[in-house]
Amino acid sequence: MARQTDDAEGVKVVATNRKARHDYLIEDTLEAGLALQGTEVKSLRAGQVTLGDGHVEFERGQAFLVAVHISEYTHGNRNNHDPARRRRLLLHKAEIVRLGSKVAERGLTVVPLQVHFRRGKAKVLLGLARGKRQHDKRDAIKQRDANRDLRRELRERNK
Repeated sequence: MARQTDDAEGVKVVATNRKARHDYLIEDTLEAGLALQGTEVKSLRAGQVTLGDGHVEFERGQAFLVAVHISEYTHGNRNNHDPARRRRLLLHKAEIVRLGSKVAERGLTVVPLQVHFRRGKAKVLLGLARGKRQHDKRDAIKQRDANRDLRRELRERNK
């Protein structure tokens, strides 16, 4: 995956979760820090992360990122990290309470949308999401195809 850099804010995108935008309707986004071990940071900088089925779980007033795979660091030793471990999210208590209550009462879920570095710190962009039904996914695909055809027609006319 190509890594993007936005030099104005010092943001370097490591990975994006395109599947989440397809499977869920994102209602709100929030940026959170990640509590990582040293070899995890090195693997992230190398782009060795998979967000696939990742989600956030709330437990005892804390938020954890679950099912996100950060590969072992290739030059690590026997103290290398566990690739599938739960990682604590660094959020304010009010944010954890707000997200936890929305997940509990309205049937929403919190999914990782993007992992990036901002000013050297590992961050994850979280999305408060509602699952799409199959017909919603079909409608989104039809809309995307129609927009692509429209742009193509406009480009042909402007030549």
